[in-house]
Amino acid sequence: MAKAPRAWQRMLSGRRLDLLDPTPVDIEIADIAHGLAFVARWNGQTRGDYAYSVAEHSLLVETLFSRLCPRATVADRLTALLHDAPEYVIGDMISPVKNAVGPGYEELDKRLAAAIHIRFGLPAAVPAPLKKQIKKADRISAWMEATQIAGFAEAEADRFFGRPDSTLIAGLGIRLRPPVETRADFTARFDALLKAL
Repeated sequence: MAKAPRAWQRMLSGRRLDLLDPTPVDIEIADIAHGLAFVARWNGQTRGDYAYSVAEHSLLVETLFSRLCPRATVADRLTALLHDAPEYVIGDMISPVKNAVGPGYEELDKRLAAAIHIRFGLPAAVPAPLKKQIKKADRISAWMEATQIAGFAEAEADRFFGRPDSTLIAGLGIRLRPPVETRADFTARFDALLKAL
């Protein structure tokens, strides 16, 4: 009888996270923050001395979401911050690759997201209206990243992501910095939101 392949990963916290059947008890914010701070967006194809991390992107998306939805609850803001949290163990794939991989990636992402949300007191499934607003903030962030560090002309970024309202992005920019700094800021923002929750 063939031995089943290992489906868990040992995390730095010491937890064993089953990637195919994750449980909330094996989710730790320190693991998420560390992983996301070291996962590069755009497959690392960005200008600068540091990769633009998913943790940095998540901080920007939460800021943009808060601007789009100033009356959003703390739980909604925490959901926005954690919108890409499963990528701490499954990595970030650009949309064309996700589409090519098919529904398997999406299912894996969904199971991990549900476990993460339950672990931190959020609904397992994100309500559709909230998901839509977070996606809007995500697309604005993608436009900013595309034009500032990923080599897209604005006209090209407009076609793929839509041109954002200039008032929404006023005063915001893409930050490239060491992963340890991003990890600390992501953790601090998470802690502040969780405390307020």
